[in-house]
Amino acid sequence: MPPTGRLLGSGRTADVYEIDGAWVLRRDRDGRGNAAAEGAVMEYVRGYGYPVPRVRLGGDSRTDLVMERLPGPTMLQAYAAGSLGPQEAGSVLAGLLGALHAIPGRRSASTRVLHLDLHPDNVILTPDGPRVIDWANAEEGDPGLDWGMSAVILAQVAVGDEPVAQPARAMLTALLADPSALTETGLLEARRRRAANPTMSRREVELLGPAEHLIRSLVS
Repeated sequence: MPPTGRLLGSGRTADVYEIDGAWVLRRDRDGRGNAAAEGAVMEYVRGYGYPVPRVRLGGDSRTDLVMERLPGPTMLQAYAAGSLGPQEAGSVLAGLLGALHAIPGRRSASTRVLHLDLHPDNVILTPDGPRVIDWANAEEGDPGLDWGMSAVILAQVAVGDEPVAQPARAMLTALLADPSALTETGLLEARRRRAANPTMSRREVELLGPAEHLIRSLVS
């Protein structure tokens, strides 16, 4: 287990600690993930030129993942600072999904690697371009599910009553400017998975119906 320094940030299920100027440690709090498998997926897509942090492989930890420390804000932080517009954010997300789904699956060329949690807080804007983090939910399957997950995540925010609702709607609209990759099956499965996600609050689950309605209104 690598020694940890100061806490750099926390999400719903994990904390990120400083190791040194080049590396950080992402540690799951609940142990439900598989950090070693997650790192292997990241290295696989990085081998195809996909923008992810480098990782240190070789362990079999379910909780600890050592990865490259990236300079720059998340896409969400950049929006809050006024340096990134919501339409641009949505377009970047769409480009990242499209690029990911051009990579063949690790187990079958008929499937694709899916991130399944690609949203503005999981993209870091480095001086060299965006980098995608948090691959804990990654699996292989049909790209329509990945598009559905990103759309539902943004739509849940867009139909809420927080100040970021309108920007989230603009991001969603830009994400779905070309809705051809979003499938009916993918959208329904994304809603089902979000409803079953134990990190969702009751209010977030209640917003899934209006979120699906909003998505359908944008692609009809």
